[in-house]
Amino acid sequence: MATHSVDPDVRQAPAPHRPLEWGALLPGLSRLVTLAAVVALVGLLPWLSGRDPALSILRARAGDQNPTQEALDAIRAQLGLDMGPLEKLQHWLTGLLHGDAGTSWISGTPVLPGMLEATTVSLMLMAAALVVALVTATLICLPALRRGLAGRPVPTSGAVGAAITALPEFLLAALLLVVFAAWLRWLPPYGWGEWHHAILPALSLGLPAGGLLGRLFSDGLTSAFAERWVATWHVAGFSRRRIVLAVLQRTLPSLMPQVGLVVVGLTGGAIAVEQVFSIPGLGRATLGAASAQDLPALQTGILILLGIAVVLGGLANLCRTLLLGGAMRAGAVPVSVPTDHGGGHRWIVPALAALLLAVIVVAGLSRDPMTSAYLRLQPPSLGLPLGADGIGRDILARVSHGAISTMGMALATVLVTFVLGLAIGLMPRLAAGPIEITNATPPVIAGLIVAGLMGPSASGAVIAVTAVTWAPLAAHTSALVSETLGQPHVRITPVLGVGRWRLLSRYVLPAVAGPVFRHAMLRLPGTALALAALGFLGLGPRPPAPEWGLLLSESMPYLERAPWAVLVPSLALVLMSILAVSLASLWRVPSTRHAVSPRG
Repeated sequence: MATHSVDPDVRQAPAPHRPLEWGALLPGLSRLVTLAAVVALVGLLPWLSGRDPALSILRARAGDQNPTQEALDAIRAQLGLDMGPLEKLQHWLTGLLHGDAGTSWISGTPVLPGMLEATTVSLMLMAAALVVALVTATLICLPALRRGLAGRPVPTSGAVGAAITALPEFLLAALLLVVFAAWLRWLPPYGWGEWHHAILPALSLGLPAGGLLGRLFSDGLTSAFAERWVATWHVAGFSRRRIVLAVLQRTLPSLMPQVGLVVVGLTGGAIAVEQVFSIPGLGRATLGAASAQDLPALQTGILILLGIAVVLGGLANLCRTLLLGGAMRAGAVPVSVPTDHGGGHRWIVPALAALLLAVIVVAGLSRDPMTSAYLRLQPPSLGLPLGADGIGRDILARVSHGAISTMGMALATVLVTFVLGLAIGLMPRLAAGPIEITNATPPVIAGLIVAGLMGPSASGAVIAVTAVTWAPLAAHTSALVSETLGQPHVRITPVLGVGRWRLLSRYVLPAVAGPVFRHAMLRLPGTALALAALGFLGLGPRPPAPEWGLLLSESMPYLERAPWAVLVPSLALVLMSILAVSLASLWRVPSTRHAVSPRG
């Protein structure tokens, strides 16, 4: 009877081939549609902004020339701006298919050769930063490996990883520049060409990325070591080396999309570093093109970034599929187990971070952040605990009042991105293109686009960061959804009559929401840093707002003479990072965040 009831299902198994074929095409179609939408948006930006591109070009070429109608008409005719936005976009795409990305509106030279040369520089910088990130992540993960092999897979607060992740690339770059190039004179401050030019930029890019990867992998290793099969392998006499390899194989798959996204993010995050060290890379070239409204160069730069994202995202997904392989097909993905919280002592780190941050905030709330009542760069004293900035304003007051703005905007952005990431990630195939391509758009470029449409503002900064930071959460959600659906007790639910919506609400969402929320909280400091970076570049809140990014921007010229003006806002960001990640570590749920059944 049992055989008879199963045979029809076996005979009908080949029937869904056609839907599966269409389903296999969805990720590729998603990438193409998203890519086309982004390119169209960038191409139409000069018209959407309501500004006259010809006027911007005339001012860039000859700022002192009178913008007469004849001069503007000549520029429009020369560059084809009189064709209209859609016709001009079609003309550019047609030329691109023939290897012609157009001519720069500013310099009048072909765009593609220079952008390809800049891409080579950025890829070299990204590779060097990736080495730094991998070394940093390995060092952060070593304690988790030791505890796991000792039979004590207890998660930690992640203060070290959080503190490293919290360091803004632009601030870290400036600090390294001052210390190792200006003060110690060990390394060159600017330029590109020899290996020692890459050391400081690679450290600036790689350390924050390594902190994030280290924290994610440390959590993953701890969760994998807590599973029952590890204890069984210990009892069976498997070697420590073999157990470590199996745990890594168990941990890697669902984190591979994150690794891919971090690698892609290195290219986008290089913009500020390339600016600080005057590196002729793709990020700096694209940022310059966006600032100058050089549309052909901007389109080409973003298109290359998107191509890198698609390739690296595809490689990461391929690696994940190869690692997960048989376990998914057999429905044998193990179920993760809750990890021990480690006792009440784990509250010490978040409590100390919260106390120090609260002291900084409360101490300055009663002080005036706007008045210039002190001497320029006045050093700290009893009456002025943190000194004064470049125009004589109280730094303590500005940091304190800026905390409400910066942390409030960051928290609101994280909550919105959590909802977006969770919702979009529940559609893994449809979301493949938007995830990869959105992550290839740095917040700075998104900020430039939003600022071009709305003008620089706090709300524009939130919109820009939200528009690009949901992608890692959606990628994580997609990985967890596919793994949850591959577990035996979930695969059998359709046979038991469980419908799609009940499957989603009863099995998928409870397994996904916890880990993704914790990931979102882990990204809270990164979101705050992205907002601060937009403020630093003049794309966020406007002066004299006491926003942390503006504070850093205004104090950077005085970094060598008045380091307290820069270090105090940075300390506040680090404390916020430690608090967010350590608190998130205290709330753990069983998750399916890793994706392979260990094999000998």
